[in-house]
Amino acid sequence: MKTPHFVFAMTAVLALAACSRPEAPQEPIRSVKLITVAATGVGAQSEYAGEVRARVESRLGFRVGGKLLQRPAEVGQRVKPGQLLAQLDANDLALASQAAQAQVSAAQTQRNLAAADLKRFTDLKAQGFVSGAEIERRQATLQAAEASLRQAQAQGAVQGNQAAYTRLLADAAGVVLAVEAEVGQVVAAGTPVVRLARDGARDVVFAVPEDRLAQLRVGQPAQVRLWAAATGAPGNGAPLGGVVREVAASADAATRTYQVKLSLPDGAAVPLGATAYVTLAAPEGAGPAMIQLPTSALMASVSGEPNGSAVWVFDAASQTVQPRPVVVAGANGNLIVIAEGLKPGEEVVAAGTHVLSPGQKVTRFAAPAAQ
Repeated sequence: MKTPHFVFAMTAVLALAACSRPEAPQEPIRSVKLITVAATGVGAQSEYAGEVRARVESRLGFRVGGKLLQRPAEVGQRVKPGQLLAQLDANDLALASQAAQAQVSAAQTQRNLAAADLKRFTDLKAQGFVSGAEIERRQATLQAAEASLRQAQAQGAVQGNQAAYTRLLADAAGVVLAVEAEVGQVVAAGTPVVRLARDGARDVVFAVPEDRLAQLRVGQPAQVRLWAAATGAPGNGAPLGGVVREVAASADAATRTYQVKLSLPDGAAVPLGATAYVTLAAPEGAGPAMIQLPTSALMASVSGEPNGSAVWVFDAASQTVQPRPVVVAGANGNLIVIAEGLKPGEEVVAAGTHVLSPGQKVTRFAAPAAQ
Protein backbone atom coordinates (compact mmCIF):
# COMPACT_ATOMS: atom_id res chain seq x y z
CA MET A 1 0.00 0.00 0.00
CA LYS A 2 1.22 3.49 -0.79
CA THR A 3 -0.75 5.32 1.83
CA PRO A 4 1.75 5.01 4.73
CA HIS A 5 4.66 6.16 2.57
CA PHE A 6 2.68 9.16 1.37
CA VAL A 7 1.75 10.17 4.89
CA PHE A 8 5.36 9.82 6.01
CA ALA A 9 6.60 12.02 3.15
CA MET A 10 4.06 14.73 3.85
CA THR A 11 4.99 14.72 7.54
CA ALA A 12 8.68 15.17 6.70
CA VAL A 13 7.95 18.09 4.39
CA LEU A 14 5.86 19.84 7.01
CA ALA A 15 8.56 19.31 9.64
CA LEU A 16 11.25 20.80 7.41
CA ALA A 17 9.01 23.74 6.64
CA ALA A 18 8.44 24.35 10.34
CA CYS A 19 12.19 24.34 11.10
CA SER A 20 13.13 26.90 8.38
CA ARG A 21 13.43 30.60 9.42
CA PRO A 22 10.74 32.96 8.17
CA GLU A 23 11.86 35.85 5.98
CA ALA A 24 12.48 39.11 7.89
CA PRO A 25 9.87 41.74 7.07
CA GLN A 26 11.19 44.50 4.87
CA GLU A 27 11.72 47.78 6.76
CA PRO A 28 9.12 50.34 5.69
CA ILE A 29 10.28 53.43 3.86
CA ARG A 30 9.73 56.36 6.21
CA SER A 31 8.36 59.70 5.14
CA VAL A 32 10.41 62.63 6.46
CA LYS A 33 10.03 66.38 6.41
CA LEU A 34 12.90 68.07 4.59
CA ILE A 35 14.09 71.66 4.53
CA THR A 36 16.52 73.25 2.11
CA VAL A 37 19.55 74.86 3.75
CA ALA A 38 19.95 78.58 3.09
CA ALA A 39 22.11 81.34 4.60
CA THR A 40 20.14 84.18 6.20
CA GLY A 41 20.94 87.19 8.34
CA VAL A 42 21.29 86.51 12.07
CA GLY A 43 19.90 88.70 14.81
CA ALA A 44 17.68 91.09 12.86
CA GLN A 45 15.60 91.85 15.97
CA SER A 46 15.72 90.88 19.63
CA GLU A 47 13.05 91.16 22.33
CA TYR A 48 13.72 91.28 26.08
CA ALA A 49 11.53 91.52 29.18
CA GLY A 50 12.35 94.35 31.56
CA GLU A 51 11.01 96.47 34.40
CA VAL A 52 10.06 100.16 34.50
CA ARG A 53 12.10 102.09 37.05
CA ALA A 54 12.69 105.71 37.99
CA ARG A 55 15.73 107.33 36.44
CA VAL A 56 16.87 108.38 39.95
CA GLU A 57 16.32 106.17 43.00
CA SER A 58 17.70 107.54 46.28
CA ARG A 59 18.49 105.42 49.35
CA LEU A 60 17.97 108.01 52.06
CA GLY A 61 19.55 107.71 55.52
CA PHE A 62 20.40 109.85 58.53
CA ARG A 63 23.68 111.75 58.69
CA VAL A 64 23.92 110.87 62.38
CA GLY A 65 23.24 107.70 64.35
CA GLY A 66 20.56 107.14 66.95
CA LYS A 67 17.32 105.41 67.92
CA LEU A 68 14.44 105.65 65.44
CA LEU A 69 11.44 107.30 67.12
CA GLN A 70 9.01 107.50 64.22
CA ARG A 71 8.79 106.66 60.52
CA PRO A 72 5.74 108.22 58.87
CA ALA A 73 6.81 107.09 55.38
CA GLU A 74 5.09 103.95 54.02
CA VAL A 75 5.68 101.91 50.87
CA GLY A 76 3.81 103.36 47.89
CA GLN A 77 3.27 106.74 49.55
CA ARG A 78 3.75 109.88 47.47
CA VAL A 79 5.87 112.52 49.19
CA LYS A 80 6.69 116.17 48.56
CA PRO A 81 10.03 117.95 48.98
CA GLY A 82 10.72 118.63 52.66
CA GLN A 83 8.16 116.09 53.92
CA LEU A 84 9.19 114.21 57.09
CA LEU A 85 10.10 110.59 56.38
CA ALA A 86 11.63 109.50 59.72
CA GLN A 87 12.98 110.96 62.96
CA LEU A 88 15.61 109.96 65.53
CA ASP A 89 15.77 110.60 69.28
CA ALA A 90 17.49 114.01 69.48
CA ASN A 91 17.95 114.37 73.26
CA ASP A 92 21.68 113.59 73.33
CA LEU A 93 22.39 115.77 70.35
CA ALA A 94 20.34 118.63 71.83
CA LEU A 95 22.41 118.44 75.03
CA ALA A 96 25.62 118.44 72.97
CA SER A 97 24.38 121.53 71.15
CA GLN A 98 23.67 123.30 74.45
CA ALA A 99 27.17 122.44 75.67
CA ALA A 100 28.66 123.85 72.48
CA GLN A 101 26.69 127.08 72.94
CA ALA A 102 27.99 127.35 76.51
CA GLN A 103 31.53 127.06 75.19
CA VAL A 104 30.77 129.88 72.76
CA SER A 105 29.62 132.08 75.67
CA ALA A 106 32.77 131.28 77.66
CA ALA A 107 35.01 132.04 74.67
CA GLN A 108 33.14 135.32 74.12
CA THR A 109 33.76 136.34 77.74
CA GLN A 110 37.49 135.52 77.45
CA ARG A 111 37.72 137.57 74.28
CA ASN A 112 35.97 140.58 75.87
CA LEU A 113 38.25 140.34 78.89
CA ALA A 114 41.37 140.26 76.68
CA ALA A 115 40.10 143.27 74.71
CA ALA A 116 39.47 145.31 77.88
CA ASP A 117 42.89 144.36 79.28
CA LEU A 118 44.57 145.51 76.06
CA LYS A 119 42.74 148.85 76.18
CA ARG A 120 43.78 149.46 79.81
CA PHE A 121 47.44 148.68 79.12
CA THR A 122 47.37 150.89 76.03
CA ASP A 123 46.24 153.84 78.20
CA LEU A 124 48.98 153.06 80.72
CA LYS A 125 51.60 153.04 77.97
CA ALA A 126 50.45 156.47 76.86
CA GLN A 127 51.22 157.65 80.37
CA GLY A 128 54.61 155.92 80.30
CA PHE A 129 53.85 153.33 82.97
CA VAL A 130 54.30 150.15 80.85
CA SER A 131 56.63 149.12 78.05
CA GLY A 132 55.80 148.25 74.44
CA ALA A 133 56.55 144.58 75.10
CA GLU A 134 53.68 144.44 77.57
CA ILE A 135 51.33 145.82 74.94
CA GLU A 136 52.44 143.14 72.47
CA ARG A 137 51.70 140.40 75.01
CA ARG A 138 48.21 141.78 75.56
CA GLN A 139 47.63 141.92 71.79
CA ALA A 140 48.72 138.25 71.43
CA THR A 141 46.35 137.29 74.26
CA LEU A 142 43.47 139.06 72.50
CA GLN A 143 44.24 137.31 69.19
CA ALA A 144 44.29 133.90 70.90
CA ALA A 145 40.97 134.67 72.58
CA GLU A 146 39.42 135.66 69.26
CA ALA A 147 40.67 132.44 67.67
CA SER A 148 39.19 130.39 70.52
CA LEU A 149 35.88 132.20 70.04
CA ARG A 150 35.79 131.40 66.33
CA GLN A 151 36.57 127.76 67.09
CA ALA A 152 33.78 127.55 69.67
CA GLN A 153 31.34 129.19 67.26
CA ALA A 154 32.21 126.66 64.52
CA GLN A 155 31.79 123.74 66.91
CA GLY A 156 28.49 125.17 68.07
CA ALA A 157 27.27 125.39 64.47
CA VAL A 158 28.29 121.76 63.84
CA GLN A 159 26.45 120.57 66.94
CA GLY A 160 23.41 122.58 65.90
CA ASN A 161 23.44 120.90 62.50
CA GLN A 162 23.81 117.48 64.13
CA ALA A 163 20.62 118.09 66.08
CA ALA A 164 18.81 119.06 62.88
CA TYR A 165 20.01 115.90 61.14
CA THR A 166 17.75 113.80 63.35
CA ARG A 167 14.88 114.63 60.96
CA LEU A 168 15.01 112.75 57.64
CA LEU A 169 13.27 114.85 54.99
CA ALA A 170 12.42 114.07 51.38
CA ASP A 171 14.85 115.90 49.11
CA ALA A 172 12.52 115.68 46.08
CA ALA A 173 9.00 114.67 45.12
CA GLY A 174 8.53 111.00 44.44
CA VAL A 175 7.21 107.63 45.60
CA VAL A 176 8.48 105.55 48.52
CA LEU A 177 9.67 102.22 47.10
CA ALA A 178 10.86 100.54 50.29
CA VAL A 179 11.46 101.13 54.00
CA GLU A 180 14.50 99.46 55.53
CA ALA A 181 14.24 100.38 59.24
CA GLU A 182 11.52 100.20 61.87
CA VAL A 183 10.64 102.27 64.95
CA GLY A 184 12.83 101.37 67.94
CA GLN A 185 15.78 100.30 65.81
CA VAL A 186 19.16 101.91 66.44
CA VAL A 187 20.66 102.92 63.11
CA ALA A 188 24.17 104.08 62.30
CA ALA A 189 24.97 107.18 60.32
CA GLY A 190 24.41 106.57 56.60
CA THR A 191 22.30 103.41 57.04
CA PRO A 192 19.52 103.45 54.39
CA VAL A 193 16.09 103.94 55.93
CA VAL A 194 13.86 104.85 52.98
CA ARG A 195 14.27 104.20 49.25
CA LEU A 196 12.67 106.95 47.18
CA ALA A 197 11.93 106.96 43.44
CA ARG A 198 12.00 110.53 42.24
CA ASP A 199 9.41 111.90 39.88
CA GLY A 200 10.58 112.61 36.36
CA ALA A 201 12.27 110.48 33.72
CA ARG A 202 11.62 106.74 33.57
CA ASP A 203 13.84 103.87 32.38
CA VAL A 204 13.25 100.28 31.35
CA VAL A 205 15.92 98.04 32.89
CA PHE A 206 16.57 94.61 31.37
CA ALA A 207 19.38 92.07 31.06
CA VAL A 208 21.05 90.68 27.94
CA PRO A 209 23.29 87.61 27.61
CA GLU A 210 26.94 87.95 26.71
CA ASP A 211 26.51 86.69 23.13
CA ARG A 212 24.07 89.54 22.37
CA LEU A 213 26.15 92.32 23.91
CA ALA A 214 27.85 93.13 20.59
CA GLN A 215 24.44 93.98 19.09
CA LEU A 216 23.88 96.83 21.58
CA ARG A 217 25.16 100.37 21.53
CA VAL A 218 24.31 103.56 23.42
CA GLY A 219 21.76 105.61 21.46
CA GLN A 220 20.25 102.57 19.71
CA PRO A 221 16.47 103.00 19.15
CA ALA A 222 13.94 100.51 20.47
CA GLN A 223 10.22 99.90 20.84
CA VAL A 224 8.61 99.31 24.25
CA ARG A 225 5.23 97.72 24.92
CA LEU A 226 3.70 97.23 28.36
CA TRP A 227 2.54 93.79 29.40
CA ALA A 228 -0.52 95.06 31.28
CA ALA A 229 -1.30 98.32 29.51
CA ALA A 230 -4.33 100.10 30.91
CA THR A 231 -7.00 100.53 28.23
CA GLY A 232 -7.48 104.16 27.34
CA ALA A 233 -4.63 105.44 29.51
CA PRO A 234 -2.52 108.05 27.69
CA GLY A 235 0.69 106.62 26.31
CA ASN A 236 -0.21 103.01 27.12
CA GLY A 237 -2.21 102.08 24.04
CA ALA A 238 0.55 102.14 21.43
CA PRO A 239 4.20 101.06 21.77
CA LEU A 240 6.55 103.68 23.11
CA GLY A 241 9.83 104.69 21.55
CA GLY A 242 12.98 104.45 23.59
CA VAL A 243 16.73 104.84 23.35
CA VAL A 244 19.47 102.73 24.94
CA ARG A 245 20.96 105.03 27.59
CA GLU A 246 23.43 102.81 29.42
CA VAL A 247 25.06 99.39 28.99
CA ALA A 248 26.80 97.80 31.98
CA ALA A 249 30.57 97.49 31.67
CA SER A 250 30.70 94.15 33.51
CA ALA A 251 28.44 91.13 33.89
CA ASP A 252 26.36 90.38 36.96
CA ALA A 253 28.26 87.98 39.23
CA ALA A 254 25.24 85.67 39.70
CA THR A 255 23.41 85.70 36.35
CA ARG A 256 26.38 86.50 34.08
CA THR A 257 24.18 88.91 32.12
CA TYR A 258 24.68 92.60 31.36
CA GLN A 259 22.24 95.22 32.63
CA VAL A 260 20.90 97.67 30.05
CA LYS A 261 18.93 100.86 30.76
CA LEU A 262 16.55 102.20 28.12
CA SER A 263 15.27 105.76 28.50
CA LEU A 264 11.56 106.40 27.83
CA PRO A 265 10.14 109.62 26.35
CA ASP A 266 9.55 112.50 28.78
CA GLY A 267 6.02 112.49 30.15
CA ALA A 268 5.34 108.83 29.35
CA ALA A 269 2.52 107.61 31.63
CA VAL A 270 3.99 104.29 32.74
CA PRO A 271 3.65 102.88 36.27
CA LEU A 272 6.73 102.04 38.28
CA GLY A 273 7.53 98.33 38.39
CA ALA A 274 5.47 97.51 35.30
CA THR A 275 6.70 94.70 33.06
CA ALA A 276 7.77 95.96 29.65
CA TYR A 277 8.92 94.17 26.51
CA VAL A 278 11.76 95.84 24.63
CA THR A 279 12.28 95.18 20.92
CA LEU A 280 15.68 96.30 19.72
CA ALA A 281 16.28 97.09 16.07
CA ALA A 282 19.36 95.66 14.42
CA PRO A 283 22.43 97.90 14.75
CA GLU A 284 23.84 99.68 11.75
CA GLY A 285 25.29 97.23 9.24
CA ALA A 286 23.63 93.91 8.39
CA GLY A 287 24.59 90.91 10.45
CA PRO A 288 26.54 88.03 8.87
CA ALA A 289 24.58 85.52 6.79
CA MET A 290 24.63 82.11 8.45
CA ILE A 291 22.74 78.84 8.18
CA GLN A 292 19.88 78.46 10.67
CA LEU A 293 17.92 75.27 11.39
CA PRO A 294 15.08 74.39 13.74
CA THR A 295 16.12 72.68 16.96
CA SER A 296 14.25 69.53 15.89
CA ALA A 297 16.78 68.97 13.09
CA LEU A 298 19.70 68.63 15.51
CA MET A 299 20.76 65.32 17.10
CA ALA A 300 23.69 63.99 19.06
CA SER A 301 26.74 63.12 16.97
CA VAL A 302 26.93 59.44 16.02
CA SER A 303 30.72 59.55 16.38
CA GLY A 304 30.43 59.77 20.15
CA GLU A 305 32.45 62.99 20.42
CA PRO A 306 31.63 65.01 23.53
CA ASN A 307 29.32 67.94 22.83
CA GLY A 308 29.15 66.82 19.19
CA SER A 309 26.09 67.54 17.06
CA ALA A 310 24.92 66.24 13.69
CA VAL A 311 22.06 66.45 11.20
CA TRP A 312 20.60 63.99 8.66
CA VAL A 313 21.44 65.05 5.09
CA PHE A 314 19.16 63.77 2.30
CA ASP A 315 20.70 62.38 -0.91
CA ALA A 316 18.18 62.86 -3.72
CA ALA A 317 19.95 60.41 -6.06
CA SER A 318 19.77 57.41 -3.71
CA GLN A 319 16.78 58.61 -1.68
CA THR A 320 18.72 57.90 1.53
CA VAL A 321 19.89 59.90 4.54
CA GLN A 322 23.35 60.09 6.04
CA PRO A 323 24.47 61.76 9.32
CA ARG A 324 26.83 64.72 9.07
CA PRO A 325 28.63 66.42 11.99
CA VAL A 326 28.04 70.17 12.31
CA VAL A 327 29.42 72.97 14.46
CA VAL A 328 26.78 74.95 16.38
CA ALA A 329 27.57 78.66 16.77
CA GLY A 330 24.67 79.52 19.05
CA ALA A 331 20.95 80.19 19.12
CA ASN A 332 18.83 82.83 17.45
CA GLY A 333 15.44 82.63 19.09
CA ASN A 334 14.00 79.17 18.32
CA LEU A 335 16.62 78.47 15.63
CA ILE A 336 20.09 76.94 15.88
CA VAL A 337 22.91 78.77 14.07
CA ILE A 338 25.24 76.40 12.19
CA ALA A 339 28.81 77.62 11.74
CA GLU A 340 30.30 74.66 9.80
CA GLY A 341 29.23 71.38 8.20
CA LEU A 342 26.50 72.40 5.75
CA LYS A 343 26.30 74.24 2.45
CA PRO A 344 23.40 76.25 1.05
CA GLY A 345 21.15 74.16 -1.19
CA GLU A 346 21.51 70.88 0.72
CA GLU A 347 18.44 69.22 2.21
CA VAL A 348 18.27 68.07 5.83
CA VAL A 349 15.65 66.24 7.86
CA ALA A 350 13.69 68.68 10.00
CA ALA A 351 11.69 66.21 12.14
CA GLY A 352 11.90 62.58 13.23
CA THR A 353 15.67 62.41 13.47
CA HIS A 354 15.62 59.89 16.35
CA VAL A 355 14.07 57.06 14.26
CA LEU A 356 16.51 57.14 11.33
CA SER A 357 19.65 55.11 10.67
CA PRO A 358 22.59 55.71 8.31
CA GLY A 359 21.78 54.80 4.69
CA GLN A 360 18.07 54.37 5.34
CA LYS A 361 15.73 54.99 2.42
CA VAL A 362 13.17 57.71 2.97
CA THR A 363 10.53 59.55 0.99
CA ARG A 364 9.74 63.22 0.98
CA PHE A 365 6.79 64.11 3.18
CA ALA A 366 3.97 65.81 1.29
CA ALA A 367 1.31 67.66 3.22
CA PRO A 368 -2.23 66.45 2.40
CA ALA A 369 -4.16 68.67 0.06
CA ALA A 370 -6.80 70.86 1.65
CA GLN A 371 -10.34 69.56 1.19
